[in-house]
Formats: sequence, C-alpha cells, structure tokens
Amino acid sequence: MTISVGQIVNGFKLLAGKDVKEINCKSQLFCHVKSGAKLLFLKNDDDNRVFSISFRTPPSDSTGLPHILEHSVLCGSRKFPTKEPFVELVKGSLNTFINAMTFADKTMYPVASRNSKDFRNLMDVYLDAVFYPNIEKYPEIMMQEGWHYELENAADELTYKGVVYNEMKGAFSSPDTILGRKIQETLFPESPYGVESGGDPDCIPDLTQQDFVDFHKKYYHPSNSYIFLYGDLDIDEELAFIDKEYLSNFDKITVDSAIRKQLPFTHTKDCTYVYPISPNEKQSDKTFLSLNFVIGEVTDAETILAFKILNHLLLSTPAAPLKKALIEAGIGKDVFGRFNRKILQPVFTVGVRGANENQKDDFVKVVYKTLRQLSMKGIDRKFLEASVNIHEFHLRADDFGNKGLGYNFDCMDSWLYDQNPLIHLEYEAPLAKVKQGLTSNYFENMIEQRLLDNAYQAIVVLKPEQGLAEAKNSQLKQQLAEYKSKLSAAEIQAIVNQTAKLKQRQTTPDSAEQLETIPLLTLSDISSKVEKLPLEERQEAGLKVLFHSLFTNRIAYVNLYFDTAGVPQELLPYLVLLERVLGEVDTEKYSYSELSNEINIHTGGIHSSLVVYSEKNDDTLFYPKFIVRSRVLVAKLPELMSLLGEILGHSKFNDKKRLKELVSELKSKCAASILRGGQAISLTRVLSYISPVAKCKELSYLSFYYFVTKLEENFEQEFENIQFNLQQVADLLFTKQGLLLSITADSADYAEIIKNLPLLAGQLKQAKSLPGTYEFCFAAKNEGLMTSSKVQYVAKGYNFRRLGFEYHGGLKVVETIMRYGYLWNRLRVQGGAYGAFARFERNGNMVFGSYRDPNLQDTLAIYDEAAGFLESFTVSDREMTKYIIGTISDLDSPLTASMKGTRAVENYLQHITQQDLEQERQQILNFTQQKVRQLAPLVSECMKQNYVCVLGGEEKIQQSKDLFNNLIRIFE
Repeated sequence: MTISVGQIVNGFKLLAGKDVKEINCKSQLFCHVKSGAKLLFLKNDDDNRVFSISFRTPPSDSTGLPHILEHSVLCGSRKFPTKEPFVELVKGSLNTFINAMTFADKTMYPVASRNSKDFRNLMDVYLDAVFYPNIEKYPEIMMQEGWHYELENAADELTYKGVVYNEMKGAFSSPDTILGRKIQETLFPESPYGVESGGDPDCIPDLTQQDFVDFHKKYYHPSNSYIFLYGDLDIDEELAFIDKEYLSNFDKITVDSAIRKQLPFTHTKDCTYVYPISPNEKQSDKTFLSLNFVIGEVTDAETILAFKILNHLLLSTPAAPLKKALIEAGIGKDVFGRFNRKILQPVFTVGVRGANENQKDDFVKVVYKTLRQLSMKGIDRKFLEASVNIHEFHLRADDFGNKGLGYNFDCMDSWLYDQNPLIHLEYEAPLAKVKQGLTSNYFENMIEQRLLDNAYQAIVVLKPEQGLAEAKNSQLKQQLAEYKSKLSAAEIQAIVNQTAKLKQRQTTPDSAEQLETIPLLTLSDISSKVEKLPLEERQEAGLKVLFHSLFTNRIAYVNLYFDTAGVPQELLPYLVLLERVLGEVDTEKYSYSELSNEINIHTGGIHSSLVVYSEKNDDTLFYPKFIVRSRVLVAKLPELMSLLGEILGHSKFNDKKRLKELVSELKSKCAASILRGGQAISLTRVLSYISPVAKCKELSYLSFYYFVTKLEENFEQEFENIQFNLQQVADLLFTKQGLLLSITADSADYAEIIKNLPLLAGQLKQAKSLPGTYEFCFAAKNEGLMTSSKVQYVAKGYNFRRLGFEYHGGLKVVETIMRYGYLWNRLRVQGGAYGAFARFERNGNMVFGSYRDPNLQDTLAIYDEAAGFLESFTVSDREMTKYIIGTISDLDSPLTASMKGTRAVENYLQHITQQDLEQERQQILNFTQQKVRQLAPLVSECMKQNYVCVLGGEEKIQQSKDLFNNLIRIFE
C-alpha cells in the first residue's frame, strides 16, 4: 500500500517519507492524530523484525525511579495479569531480542523476532505493559523490583531488599561506574544528567509508592512516546493493530518532559571524590584522573562523527598521541578515552587509571600541552587517515547481528530531542565533510574550539579510601537499627505483615487462567531443521583452509587459528600475555605506532584472542587456539596479508619501556574487569577445580591478573625472561603446519584471497612444534575471593560426565527452566539478586551462578535444592511447550555472515557434526516433563561434590568462612 505525505491511515498521519540509502531502507515518519504518539518505520526485506516503544523520562533525583519503573511495568498488566509477563515471553517466544533499558533521559522497550505471529505477540504484551501496568493495583511490585524493608520476624534485624537496589549496589562496586556518575554529577548540576536514573543505593530507599505511580502517569502517555518499527512488515496491518488496541484509547496531551539543558560553565570545575577499597588494600596507584569536556549537542551529526574519530585518534590506539604523551609522562597505568553521545550534551573524557592524586596537575598540563601542540603544529596525516578509515569501514560494513535494534538506538540520539530521527543514519553527508578534514585544518580547529577554548569542562578525580564500604555498611545497619528502635510494636508488626504479604505474592504460582493470557506459539511454528552452515575444507599455499561461501558485500573475513599444543605448560601464562600485546609492539618494518596506523588505514581491524575448545563429549581433550581475526575490503587484501605476515613473523619484544607500559596497562585493565564482571571470575574459577579445559580457560582470568601483577612488581629483574619467553612462544606458535585458516567471503572473491596468501604464508615458519603434555592439579579449592564489592557472585558446579551421566539436548531446556523458572524465582524475585544462570555443556561441565547477589549461604542452599525442584517438576503441557520454544529461541539467534563462519569453525574444532545438531534439536523438541524429572539425579550428584567459588564482599564471605577452604583478598 502506497501512503502519501499528509495521508491518514488507521489514525496515523504520514509526516515524511524517504529512502535511506546508507542502510538500504525506506523510512516513514508518522504521528498518531488522536493520541500524539510518534512512529518511525524503516522498511526493508530483513525478516528479523524490530519493535520498540520509548519514553522521555528525565529523573529529578537519584531514587532510580525510571529504572525501577522499567522493571515494574513488565510485572503484570491489564490483558496479561501474570506476575512476570516478561519472563513468560523469554521462556516461551522465538524472540531474537527482548529487553528493557533505562538511559539517563529515556526508557526503551525493544523486542525482535523472525516469526510474524511471535512478533505481534511480543508487541502486544509490551504495549499493554507500558500503558496499563499493575503497579498501582499491587504495591508489592515496586517493593520487589525497587526496595522494601525486609523483616520476617519482629525480633530480626531490619534490612533493605530489592532487585534494582542490589543491581545498583553491584554497579557501584566498580570504580569505573562511580567515575562515570561523578563526571555527570559534576558537569550537569542543574540537569537530569546530574542525578542517577538507574538509582543510587543510598537514595533508592527514598522512593515512595506515590511518586512511583505519579511518574508513570506523567511520562508513560502516547503523547510522550516514540514507537519504532523495522524490517519486512505490512505497515498498514501494524498501524491498524496499534491504533485499535492501544492508541485510540488516549487523547493527545502536553507532557512536560523536555530535557533541561545545562548552561555552560564560565570556568573549569575541579572536584575530587572517593571510592571504596578493602581495608587491607594499598592506596597507591589506584586513583582515577579525568578531564571532561561537554561537546555541543548530540543532534549535530557532523560534530558527533568528528569526535568519534577524534576519540579514536587521540586515545584509542597504540599510536594515539594523547595516550602516548600521558604514558611517557608516567601518569597512571592505563589511559582511556570516552565519548558519551547518549545524552543531549555529549561528553568527551580523557582519563587515566592507576594514578596518584598528586599527579593531577601534571595530568592536566600534559593533556593541554599535547592538545595545543596538535592544534598548532598539526596532526600527523597518517594518524588521521587511519582513524577516519576505520570509522568509515565500520559504518559501511554494518556487521552486527540485530541491525534494526542498532538503527533504533541511533534514531533515538536525535529523535528524543525533537530532531530528525534519521540524521545519524544518513552518514554520507557528514562523512564527506569530515573526510575533507584530511586535507585541511578541520580537526585541528575542532581541538582548538571544542576543547582548548571550551570553558565547559571539569577535572574529576576519584581516589580510593580504605574501608569505605565497610564503614557505609556499618552506618546503614546502625541507621536501620535506630529507625526500628523508634517504631512502635504495631509499626514493626506492619512491616512484618508487609514482608509476609510480599513473600506470599512471590511464592504463589500464577493460575492457569492467568498464564493462558500470555500468547504462545505451538511447536508446529518451529522449524525442526538446523540451518547448515557453509564449510569447505581446502588446501591452499601449503595451508589448511576452511572456506565459508556467504554474501559479505566484498568484505573478506580472514581468521587464523594457531594450534597452541606446542607451548610448554610453564609458558602458558606468556601465551595469554602474547595474545594481549600482539599488534601493540614494534615489528621489523614498523614501530608500534606506525603498525597501528597501517592496520587502520588498510583494514577493518586485526585482533587476537585465546579461545579454548574441548572435544564435544570430553573436557579432558581440549584444543586451545590462538586466533587472529581480521576483516578487509577485497581490494585491500595484499595489504592485509602483508600486515599479518609482518605481525606474526616479525614482532619484536625487546623494547623494555614499551613492554613495561603494556604490563602496567594490562594489570589495570584486569583489575577493572574483575570488579565489573565478577560472575566470569567465579564461573571459570569453580570449573577450573575439576576440568582441564576450564583450567586452561581460567589462565586468561584471575590467574592472569596475578601473573601480570607479579610481572609488574618484578619487571626490572624479569625483563630479559619476559622478552625471551614471549619470543619463544611466538616461535612455537606461528607456523604453517600449526595454522588453520578460516575465510568467510563471496565465492567470487575466493580466488583473489588465495592469490594473496603467499604474502602471509611466506613469513611463517614451516614446522609445527611437537605437542606437550599438561599436568594440572585438581581439587575442590572452594575459594572465597574477597573484594570491596557490595554484592556477591556465587558459583557452584562440577562435571556430570565424571559421574557417569551423558549429555542430552534436553539439558538445554533444563537451563531455560532453571534460569527463568526456579533460579529466577528463588534468587531474583525472592532473594533480590539481579540475575542467575545455569549452564550444561556437551563436555559435561555444569554450573549454577548468580550475579549482583546480596546473599551467599542462602544462594548455595537454593542450588542444592534445585535437584528436588526438578525431581518433582510438574507443569501443564502449555508451560512445557513454553520452555521448549524459549530454548529453541536461544539456539536460533540471527547470525551475520562473519558470525556464521565463526560458528562453523567452532563446531568443526569440537567435532560437532550436523547430525549432532539435528539430534540435539530433536531431543529439545521432544523433551517432556518426565525427562526433566529423570535429570534430577544429574544435578543432585553434581551439587553433592560441593565445588564452590564466590567473589564478593569481604564481610559477607568472612561470615561464611566455614564454607571455604581458601579465603583470598584479590587486591591485597
């Protein structure tokens, strides 16, 4: 159906329509006449359809109101009165994406699906959730998702509990998160960005039920909404549905949701804040220094693109001049840049980790001096060309899985502020202007005007304070105890009754009638076939090649898998170190700065990673691969192959100064990742107690942090050994016989790729090293890994094959049942943890894990009770179908061409055949409740082995010290 501008269709008036050639879409911008809702449709032939509805939700305080509301509207609504419609959808839809997210000034509710019926179901549930939630009818929703007083018995200690409360306690355990918050707080004191939309744990308990309900009434109206549709859709049908079922019930109103701009400063602000470290942790080299500039408005597409390029040029590569200047000045261990463009007034940040407070003045001087030199003397054109090229490559490659979702986020960067939603998608015009800067002073002027002459800036310092978390915990306990002491017996009993009422709601199952309101597909809607991924084995130029023939728009994805079996066990930590420094050191032909430029000028990036694969049914047979991934325009293949050959065959590790910089930077980055992602540490660590493949994987996690910490402490004495060992590992690793080459490209481009292979192969040694044998020690170490965290990451697992059990596809269904049924209800809904998961692998490794969890012993008890839950598992056939569909949804996530190539190689290396995949799918589709119950002994026996690892707060772990064989202060 053709719609003309000005025409009204199903209540929607078409305001504008045009082709967006950059993303190969036709756009139509509508306004719903009666309700005032705005709607953007991007049409193309993508069957992975996307819907979202977003609202402008500027917070006025740090109680986390927008965030708690985002959680809560998905806890039951008018048409779908179950307690958790969101979870029911996750369990039982074919979604390729389903989530909700709170930003600093907006709240978004996106979903995606490749199944038309499923897509409509998702859209229906989400629209009902945002417009008709049960939050006023059931105050317990805010109590559960936000915060409440927890008091089961009158004599108990009074505490706070809530999902968002604990989520944000976890977030604020990371100094990187705290720094980001303090930067915005400093730069935007009179703007919504000055407060925390996600919620500050110290402020969340100030939120009242009335404020909560009023916020929804004010902002969740169609007149304040932004509806997005993408993909192969009949827009007439979608508009008719949205109008009839929802928007026609509302009249247009004026919603005061405009984002209040912060007036620029007249002089630089200078603020210092603190973050917690453990009482025994050293304070030196743990301060964050940052210089932050507000850069115009996000609706200026040209400036935004220019600053993305400048951020890369100045701070994001080994060649980055500002990064080099700070490192050479000895300021901090890790230099970073950020460009936050998800707010109206974007912020450009220059920062360092691992510094000391007394370096602040030197830090500021070096930043200004370097920027002034670049502005006056000019930026090296090769640096500039490299940064412009890599950004243009990423824009044109468009290589990400859920494209519609990415376009949705880009649209909101301007649409939310009443501007054209397409300005960040139509990148050709701003890109052309920016590229002209290669032959003019465009970027130098940008530095001068937007940074050096910009008074709207702030110096923000974040320094460590020993025992701060413990002191705050003690203070909170005292405050709650004092509050309770002032309550009457009747008031205390009211809290007890309120706690009991909440728990009753949480533990009362939804009725069959309520569950049946959630729309559900049938198993006949699901394909019984597994997509066959292309893979052809070939021999080219003396190399083994796996070719994946797929349309890639003239981009070649060239991935090199090197066998690491020849690396001796004592050098395995250096294998991880090599993965982290490769491409960051000099080669015979290039300095590390020149190498970075060459990579970015000629390719879409070269990156290395260390991945440990295991035999599909045996975790004692493992295949660690050192992977070098690259992508390039076919026309630039000679340059790529030459660069790969130079990096792999001629990297030099004898620059003492450079190697020391990299070791210090890696230590700082590892420490930050431990605090950000505790679940990865506890999960890999617990399985390393029993599994060789997990032991090998763990070398890249906590063990690597300990390794680089020792290297940094003893660098002067160890330098000769470090460079020798790195060279030895590289010599053992980068050989022709040890290489498996994966190529994903169009068939028509294959010959051109092969023609250029000798440029790479000629730089590699011929002989493959003989494989070594590894002797790992295994034991139930049961470690309590202590940090200043305010929450825990609790893992428990084992290998079920060791106990005589076999893998069955139905274990994937059990994962879904555990994650979105048992563990969700027990750990998140009732326990207040932000999340939990279960994993059962083909090789036998299984693990339960929680993250941002306020509990420890209770969580382990819940893991132990999981087998009992499975043993008595009884649900309706409809519910069982839901779990099966949700499991298939995870397996059928959309993959780009490069992802398909990667997945095909993963299966190949683990000897997972198409027959294995088809069998697994059939086992999932035919899984029954009886078979669930039959798997209970597998879980029971694994839990009985009692292999546990917890990363979390020292106080909480010390309280449960009898559970552990080892207590370790990570950052002592």
